[in-house]
Amino acid sequence: MFLKKLSVINFKNISEANLVFTSRVNCFVGDNGAGKTNLVDAIYYLSMCKSSLTMTDGQSVRHGADSFLLEGEYLSDGERIERIVCGFRRSGGKSVRRNGKEYEKLADHIGLIPVVIVSPADSFLVSDAADERRRYLNAFLSQLDREYLTAIVKYNHVLGERNRLLKQLDWAGGEELLDVLDEQLVRWGEVVCRKRRELVERLAPQVAEYYRILSDDREQIELVYHSELNERPFAELLASAREKDRINQFSTAGVHRDDLRMRIGGYPLKKYGSQGQQKSFLVALKLAQYRLAATVAGEKPILLLDDLFDKLDMARVEQLIRLVSGPEFGQIFITDCNKVRLESILERSGESYTLWRVDGGEPCQVESEADPERVDGRVSEIKNDAQ
Repeated sequence: MFLKKLSVINFKNISEANLVFTSRVNCFVGDNGAGKTNLVDAIYYLSMCKSSLTMTDGQSVRHGADSFLLEGEYLSDGERIERIVCGFRRSGGKSVRRNGKEYEKLADHIGLIPVVIVSPADSFLVSDAADERRRYLNAFLSQLDREYLTAIVKYNHVLGERNRLLKQLDWAGGEELLDVLDEQLVRWGEVVCRKRRELVERLAPQVAEYYRILSDDREQIELVYHSELNERPFAELLASAREKDRINQFSTAGVHRDDLRMRIGGYPLKKYGSQGQQKSFLVALKLAQYRLAATVAGEKPILLLDDLFDKLDMARVEQLIRLVSGPEFGQIFITDCNKVRLESILERSGESYTLWRVDGGEPCQVESEADPERVDGRVSEIKNDAQ
């Protein structure tokens, strides 16, 4: 998938921007807070109908404005043109249109424009509670599997109904209704658990492979899906936890408590991994996600590398650039605050790229040293000088 054009109006600190991209590497450089990440987030939003950050739609509207508008023109790997428009108005909510037609349900759009993002916010996958890792699995699987998206939406709806029932003081007829809800929870929860487990089993060896390349084969890592449903049937878990649930007034068993466990050298990554090791693990996870998404969707996702040098040394960044410069990867967006550093690595990789300098939410294209026409021109100059 290739994002050809991006238009942004009143999104975060960007008042208005119109950009045309190359099908390979596109770079945003500028000071911290200039708006580089906001451009990357706009691209993510067009795929997922929400920000990649923990921000509401209202918080994404530029200060002083009432709405924002994002528009992207894409070319699929099969040469199909897609025009996506996402709009949000404080007084009217959100709308998403594909080729001029508005979606009835936003969920119908998820997966059309596959995207994978690597950003400093990924550190929450290691440092925060399990709900962050479940949120990651949900976002990933929802892009690939319509059945999973339906199952997780249904599961969360039933779980909400069950928790509301558990909070009621009057239990007249409550047991019968709880039986009905438990039946539905088991139905959808088993689908969610099975698909998460299958995903992690496919991901784990690829994560290990990418980590080995990034770290020069220095450490052994593991990725494991942990679920109570791996040990006991869900219906049995719910039945045994019912009295506890009634006392606590919420559901204490189910796939909403599952976790994605990360280990290095046999120990928890959170406690025993350095910042560089944790970042390398997360990058390896996202590259494995990219590979799997491309295989399942039959479409190369757009890869977003935000704040590329965050907690990665130069050697690992160069190795990453070499990896994503291969034919397995498609369009890439990179942000960094140091133009010279980024250009030096890209030029050593031999990859052509376009460069945008961002200042105060305003992107301006900079002529790239790796642009093929400039390179050809410099070669001609050298030959002429030699003659």
